[in-house]
Amino acid sequence: MTDDKKYVMWFEDTGIQDVALVGGKNASLGEMIRNLEPKGVQVPGGFSITAEAYKYYIDKAGIADKIKDVLSDLDTHDMENLAERGEKVRNLILESEIPEDLAEEIMKFYDETCKRYDVDEVDVAVRSSATAEDLPDASFAGQQETYLNVKRDTLLQSCKKCFASLFTNRAISYRVDKGFSHFDVYLSIGVQKMIRSDSASSGVRS
Repeated sequence: MTDDKKYVMWFEDTGIQDVALVGGKNASLGEMIRNLEPKGVQVPGGFSITAEAYKYYIDKAGIADKIKDVLSDLDTHDMENLAERGEKVRNLILESEIPEDLAEEIMKFYDETCKRYDVDEVDVAVRSSATAEDLPDASFAGQQETYLNVKRDTLLQSCKKCFASLFTNRAISYRVDKGFSHFDVYLSIGVQKMIRSDSASSGVRS
């Protein structure tokens, strides 16, 4: 990793100015934590794996050109073609390894999250946060996947699955319909502490 790239960041260190880096969802969480927690509104904490980390992953895996080749004859009006191309791209990502230095950084932030909540292992949600989620003429929210109740031993695999979900069939089709290049939309991931809705109101930490 290079010193001028930010690959993992605490929510509270980001804000609306960082949408291109952490996506709309994570940027909003940063705003909420920084502005609401001082007023007594508690927001489950966590960290963002940035769009730069996604680019780094794809680059180090050497699969960008392979993805382009798979999508070169994409036809989103042919459901069989779309499903086949989508699965091939997702498998390219899933079968690649997260670079060791990035994996270590992610796990370091996870371990620090455990310390913040004074637990040996914290359950987290691994949430997609695309860099182009809510635009005037398009909304990418809900196009990618989220994984719940993730623990330490499944965190990295869940991150890979989340990155791969940038190429779900519906996400591929939506980008084509809206005229977006598949290589101009990137994915950030939010790793956020799960809360128990049976012991407090949903979305609020007691």
